[in-house]
Amino acid sequence: MNEEFDYDLTPSQWEALKALRTPASRLPRMSRYTIDGLIALELAVMIGDAPVITAKGRKVLIRGSSLLLQDLAA
Repeated sequence: MNEEFDYDLTPSQWEALKALRTPASRLPRMSRYTIDGLIALELAVMIGDAPVITAKGRKVLIRGSSLLLQDLAA
């Protein structure tokens, strides 16, 4: 995996990143700590009161999805 997109995210961070793909009006309640962690990694940003996934976050999610599937199979 490319080092640029190799992140060791917690399960809650992966779930939050996946949830950020949905429109802001449908976002589930997420931990502020989790969102702050994604913002620190530049995987999400705050626009107004809502977190939004960044282009970098989308790339990490796409690249990491294969790793998540491997974890499920193990």
